[in-house]
Amino acid sequence: MELAHYSDWAVRLVNTEEPARAKDSLTSVEAVRALFVSASQMGRRVTDADVTRFRSVRARLRAIFEAADGGDSTLAVDLLNSLLLEFPVSPQISGHDYLDEQGRPRWHMHLAEHPSNATTGYAAIAAMGLAIHLTEYGADRLGLCQAPPCRNAYLDTSTNRSRRYCSDRCATRANVAAYRARKRLEAERSANTGRSADSAHQTRAESEV
Repeated sequence: MELAHYSDWAVRLVNTEEPARAKDSLTSVEAVRALFVSASQMGRRVTDADVTRFRSVRARLRAIFEAADGGDSTLAVDLLNSLLLEFPVSPQISGHDYLDEQGRPRWHMHLAEHPSNATTGYAAIAAMGLAIHLTEYGADRLGLCQAPPCRNAYLDTSTNRSRRYCSDRCATRANVAAYRARKRLEAERSANTGRSADSAHQTRAESEV
């Protein structure tokens, strides 16, 4: 697995909560295990205690996205550094599941699973993945969806730094809302123009009497 892919771990965890909608899907051991996707060995270590611990890490990761989205890259980096210090990673060279045409391992860097508990392992990998993304692309590539009430986190990998929404669905919803707002404004302006014209006509008519 390439190190850049680990940044998705942070996004997955942050997006288990929708604060504006008061929704939280991180309520059970099964929900926490689902975050690990293919890392089944680490997921099997999840216990009831990890549910609360994961929520705590989630809040700290969201604070990083909020700082970056608000333009405070220094705060975002400081918050991320605190996670990196608390949850250090164990990098290893690995070749599992990656073989070349001759059957030889394709060596790559891998972040080893932490042996203590599921939260520590996940937090270490998510923080390192986010750090790699931030240092490679910039803090302004960490965003929160601009389609209210959604505030899901996303990683902007667009060539022109233009991403503003977490998904095509939110982008479409925001565009439709903006279109309707423009139409309402045009209708109000038209109505105001009509009323102004009627008022002016009435004033002229009264002055001629």
